[in-house]
Amino acid sequence: MSTYRNCVGIVLFNDLGKVLLCARIDKKGYQWQFPQGGIEKGEDPKEAALRELFEETSVRSAQIIMNLENPISYTFPKQIREKLAAKGKMHIGQNMHWFLLHFTGTDDEINLQTQIPEFKAYEWADIKSAPKHIIFFKKGVYYKVCRIFAPYIEAYIHRAECLVGNIEDEENHA
Repeated sequence: MSTYRNCVGIVLFNDLGKVLLCARIDKKGYQWQFPQGGIEKGEDPKEAALRELFEETSVRSAQIIMNLENPISYTFPKQIREKLAAKGKMHIGQNMHWFLLHFTGTDDEINLQTQIPEFKAYEWADIKSAPKHIIFFKKGVYYKVCRIFAPYIEAYIHRAECLVGNIEDEENHA
């Protein structure tokens, strides 16, 4: 029976409001994506998001800001479905639960040389331009997710800037 695989997608942003894009190790050139992965049996999406982020990037210093209430699905192109079927995997696409996380660590925490490496490079990008770098069959999902999460990232960063400004103001008046 063909189904959509239940997965998580993780949009990790740093203190500058940039999002983490990772280049797949199993593809020629640089095919970028956000960290993502399957939800294991008995695991809730939140647990899967934190586990996948760590397994793929070694990042533990992250705080969940929000998640989308409903998953967003996409269908694999025919050639990918055929490759998966040849391996006995009958998924025709992915049903993705999306999470927005704030990275509270430093870049030296990011290590792509994990137990089972999935990425060969990473970069921090503007969320509005991130979907332009994504493989064609995922672009629609990425544009939607980025459009939804962008104002939350901006508000979070602005909130942090306001808090720092208030602390500095108080110190100057002390």
